[in-house]
Amino acid sequence: MMKVWQVVIVGCHPTSMLGTKLILEEGGELKVLGMYSTWDEGASIVREKNPELVLADYHMPEGNIESVLLNMKKSSPNSHFVVMTDEDGRDLLQPLIELGASGIFSKGASPHQLLQLIQGLRVGFLSMPLEWIEKGSWPISTSKGLDDVLQLTQTEMFIMERIVQGITYDKIALEIAVSRRSIDNYLRKIYVKLDVSTRAQAIEKFALFSRQNRQIYA
Repeated sequence: MMKVWQVVIVGCHPTSMLGTKLILEEGGELKVLGMYSTWDEGASIVREKNPELVLADYHMPEGNIESVLLNMKKSSPNSHFVVMTDEDGRDLLQPLIELGASGIFSKGASPHQLLQLIQGLRVGFLSMPLEWIEKGSWPISTSKGLDDVLQLTQTEMFIMERIVQGITYDKIALEIAVSRRSIDNYLRKIYVKLDVSTRAQAIEKFALFSRQNRQIYA
């Protein structure tokens, strides 16, 4: 059974936030810690609780999310930030990812699409509407260190590819004829090279790098 993710919602419409809360908690895999109507309130609870997921409106009375996203991400680096907007998210995707967002969600999309986006994040993948790709919104160039992946050795690349595919550490150890402890040692080196501290962060960075390469060489 997957871990229950803690969620913080930051928005300016209480009714909309309540509806989102009900959608998220219906399946039992997500628990909303609270709903907050200002950036200060949201930033405070994110810093205190370090939730797995933060759903935040792009527009708030105090200003747009660009003014606070970077600091919120720094205060809770393991949190995924998904920005909810009424605007065309294609133009916002690149700059928000640069600031630490994990995705953008249109308020006009369906509850099922929101849950699909979150499910992707739970297994280390970034999701976006296919029409954005068709209209040239991909690949994304980012300065967040995807070149770090190029520092990995061939063996480390193989290990990350298998981890992204969901293969267990024990099976990976058998495939490359090393001990289970050796896999842990490899992972420590991988985390340092990728400048990450968790398995989820490593998967996210490696998966994003792999997607970019597939687009470039397709």
